[in-house]
Amino acid sequence: MSRTPRERTNLTGKRPGKIGRAGKDAPAVEPLNMVHGALPSREVILRFIADHPQKASKRELAKAFGLKGDSRVELKHLLQELEQEGMLQKSRKSLIRPGALPPVTVLDITTRDKDGDLIGRPAEWPEDQGVAPAVAIRQQSPAGRQGKGKAPVAGLGDRILAKIFPAVDRGGPAYTARIIKVIDRRRGASMGVFRTAPGGGGRLLPIERRGEEMVIDPDFTGGAADGDLVEIEIARLGRFGLPRAKVLSVVGSVGSEKAISMIAIHAHGIPHVFPPAVMAEAEAAKPATMSHREDWRDVPLITIDPADAKDHDDAVYAELDPSPDNPGGVIVTVAIADVSWYVRPNSPLDREALKRGNSVYFPDRVVPMLPERISNDLCSLKEGVDRPALAVRMSFSGEGRKIGHTFHRIMMKSAAKLSYQQAQAAIDGNPDDKTGPMLEPILKPLWHAYEVMKRGRDRRQPLELDMPERKILLKPDGTVDRVFVPPRLDAHKLIEEMMIQANVAAAETLEKKRQALVYRIHDGPTLAKQEVLREFLATLGISLAKGGNVRANSFNGILAKAEGTAHQTMVNEMVLRSQSQAIYSPENIGHFGLNLMKYAHFTSPIRRYADLIVHRALVGSLGFGEGGITPDEEAALDDIAAEISTFERRAMAAERETIDRLIAHHLSTRVGEEFAGRVSGVTKSGLFIALPDYGADGFIPISTLGSDYFIYDEAHQALSGERTGLGYRLGDSVTVKLAEAIPLAGALRFEMLSEGREMPTAVRSFHKAGRRDRGQVRKKPGTRPPRGRR
Repeated sequence: MSRTPRERTNLTGKRPGKIGRAGKDAPAVEPLNMVHGALPSREVILRFIADHPQKASKRELAKAFGLKGDSRVELKHLLQELEQEGMLQKSRKSLIRPGALPPVTVLDITTRDKDGDLIGRPAEWPEDQGVAPAVAIRQQSPAGRQGKGKAPVAGLGDRILAKIFPAVDRGGPAYTARIIKVIDRRRGASMGVFRTAPGGGGRLLPIERRGEEMVIDPDFTGGAADGDLVEIEIARLGRFGLPRAKVLSVVGSVGSEKAISMIAIHAHGIPHVFPPAVMAEAEAAKPATMSHREDWRDVPLITIDPADAKDHDDAVYAELDPSPDNPGGVIVTVAIADVSWYVRPNSPLDREALKRGNSVYFPDRVVPMLPERISNDLCSLKEGVDRPALAVRMSFSGEGRKIGHTFHRIMMKSAAKLSYQQAQAAIDGNPDDKTGPMLEPILKPLWHAYEVMKRGRDRRQPLELDMPERKILLKPDGTVDRVFVPPRLDAHKLIEEMMIQANVAAAETLEKKRQALVYRIHDGPTLAKQEVLREFLATLGISLAKGGNVRANSFNGILAKAEGTAHQTMVNEMVLRSQSQAIYSPENIGHFGLNLMKYAHFTSPIRRYADLIVHRALVGSLGFGEGGITPDEEAALDDIAAEISTFERRAMAAERETIDRLIAHHLSTRVGEEFAGRVSGVTKSGLFIALPDYGADGFIPISTLGSDYFIYDEAHQALSGERTGLGYRLGDSVTVKLAEAIPLAGALRFEMLSEGREMPTAVRSFHKAGRRDRGQVRKKPGTRPPRGRR
């Protein structure tokens, strides 16, 4: 629900024009051959960044304009002003114009232009920024640049990592790209459901909300039967009639148990079958030796995980600090599976793990990053079995401050495998036969250590959003049984805080060793998103301070004011939407949400490639023996960070779409029924409606709301009738009727049954004044936007 940043005024009070484009509306800009060593104007800086994205860092700008001393400080302040005004934004090492592509981007090659040259688009692109820009792919000669080495060659449907340049020819795509690496081959195949047609051949029904039907000729059915989920490629596009397609492979019946998740797997190109070389390497792996390891098998480390977990990559133990210099302090030990021992750089296992980036979790299956022989066996910290691990022993003062830590490469033996519910029940006074004997020596010291650590967390004040996570429970046939919100236990919070502190320790150690690594970074909200949130909160009588120094605890104060009110859920959602997305990067800017300056993922190497990189960096920099990071990996960290960030977003999208499809299938037999819902989003096109009892989301087009003229008020997050002043606002409880369910697309369309409520006075006065400011748009009945969610 985030929106395109608003146009900002510059320091003169005038709106900035387009930089670097000819035309009568373009402002006059200074030539770039200005006095060398003098601070350039805002317009010159913006044009330079647009034309030279590869040189758009603060350091490169200072070098390009010959700035030294005080001029470099002035440049820093000017760039900060441009960021605060929304005219620049950070992207890894560089500054880019809002809506521009970063200097290094993952592209999907989707088509060819009229001359036959390849055209790509960003693999991930925010919906609030419109259509993703086209990029012309520059193919190099087979000998590569300067005739050295082999240049990567890509084809239609491939996914590539590319260096981005602004296009010289303004008549074509806005960017050109040079291929750095081909990530995945032939992603051009689409999916759909095959339906037979009389006389042979058939039709392809789309599985995407905006897909279209295709014709499949009798010779190109590939043996597909009616109702099969198939993978196809477009055989011919014409000016008239439906496109024609060719079946490449049959995935299986769409009515099968796992068809829903397979749609997402294929649609997003998620690798789900391990190549023979990878399986062979995994099967040939031998248990780790004691080389360069400490023997910690007598330390009673335990794992606490979900009850159905099959891999266990973290174990914990806590005790009082015996040092007289740390009264009331505790020592917390976190041990993490030593995946770096088994997955060596540039091996088949490593290349496949990087290709996947992370494990992907669906309600009916897991697509693991590593084969089960590694993830569920050799690396899993099984109860009572010797397992290699990297451990960090952390000391905390009685006030919860971490005062020191050390890393160790160890051999451990888990004392027990517990579920969250099992450990919590023991602490709450209901131990079972397994947890009873370990209550005093193991569990109570862990909970005491958490109470100590919590003092430090409370002082740090990370962002505390109250957004319940819904889970889907499936029946044996793979259909939805029920949707529920599992309780948030102290056992969950204990493990979470111990993992966070272990991640901090990893980043601190590697920085101290001057070792290159991949950080987990989270930028603060942009000024544009802050302004949208500020306007919305003002309608509730809640203030948000202006300026670029907003902190996580600023939002916590807002959430506290809304707690217990009718607006609590609405405010939580708006604060969440104002946040940036966390990514991986070798350049550290800190983690805004956790309110931490140094943070790197270390605790889940079985399921995240970023953690594996951090493990290798620790092994190498601390002299822990085999499996350390290599110089080639260090040189490629920029590319690796970009890839795994993209793969993480891919996994999130696939998981979300699978849940949408499962819920739509679950409700498809209930079209026409009434449901209690809540307005979860307000747009110019209509209302998004959430069904809390089902974890479902659907859409109500504005054309179906009634006979009134509805006006979109961004500040109030509302649609309100111009004539009646009645309308709907974010967070409103409503009754809706399910008008349509499209299971394959995961789309639900509702009709509103509740009458609108009186809108705030400010909105009604707006109607009477008849103003038509930006962001407040009149919508007439009769216009039909696309069906379903957007």
